Amino acid sequence: MMKTIITGSSGFVGKNLTAYLNKQDIEVQDLSLRATDWKSHTDKHATGIIHLAGKAHDTANTSSAEEYFKVNRDLTIELFQEFLKSDIKDFFFFSSVKATADTVSGVLKEDHLTDPKTPYGQSKLQAEEYLLSKPIPEGKRVFIIRPCMIHGPGNKGNLNLLYNVVKKGIPYPLAAFDNQRSFLSIDNLNFLIASMLENKGVASGVYNFADDEMLSTTELVRVISVVSGKEPKLLSIPKGIITTIAKVGDLIKFPLNSESVKKLTENYCVSNQKIKNALKIEKMPITAQKGIEKTIKSFIK
Repeated sequence: MMKTIITGSSGFVGKNLTAYLNKQDIEVQDLSLRATDWKSHTDKHATGIIHLAGKAHDTANTSSAEEYFKVNRDLTIELFQEFLKSDIKDFFFFSSVKATADTVSGVLKEDHLTDPKTPYGQSKLQAEEYLLSKPIPEGKRVFIIRPCMIHGPGNKGNLNLLYNVVKKGIPYPLAAFDNQRSFLSIDNLNFLIASMLENKGVASGVYNFADDEMLSTTELVRVISVVSGKEPKLLSIPKGIITTIAKVGDLIKFPLNSESVKKLTENYCVSNQKIKNALKIEKMPITAQKGIEKTIKSFIK
């Protein structure tokens, strides 16, 4: 029986991944890196380590840059050094697409020139660079996973905010913007990790994780409305007027400001072709729309 160590197992991804792997007859050991003696609790003979623990991007910008580097870079390096000394075969580091780019023109692939602008992205990238700089002993594999926005039942992220707008009957005012964004259903993430653990032919390297299809924010609002049993309320206010409103929003601390407009209307398309090629699969288990529908249904419950 395979045994996998997971750090950050109490988080949204950790809980879901643990439950999924257990169903696949893969035993999971929780490892808390908050414990000062975590090294003595690491099973040196496990099959793999999945390193999920990290400091998430703080949208309120209240965290110090130093905090990100201490958690996302330094702890990852310490854990990786333990992995190199052990009999453990596979090391999965959960980085982020934000380690390579904050904004994307075209479709983001693994060979994209890295240029993160935030301490979050920079700390993840520096951890990646350390892992990639070390020779991998024979028989071991090192995976750097770059997921895009992960969602699923139990996750209270940006989708929850959009759901609350629809639930309250507030019209979505940015329908004039036609953007495309990638998402990652927790079901697809779980499937990919289990498949990589079981398929020893997948080579070490950097892999983007994303659903197959991209959705615009307007399409998201439509899906949320239909699942919620509501008529989609979409307003196509001219872009110039929205830009002016956003600038005023910046001054009076209004929810519709330059930052929120950018987040809701920018493109962020991520290619998942490399991991599909490595696993020899043509498509993900569930579509982007089905994944979103499942998440929204969980909010309603």
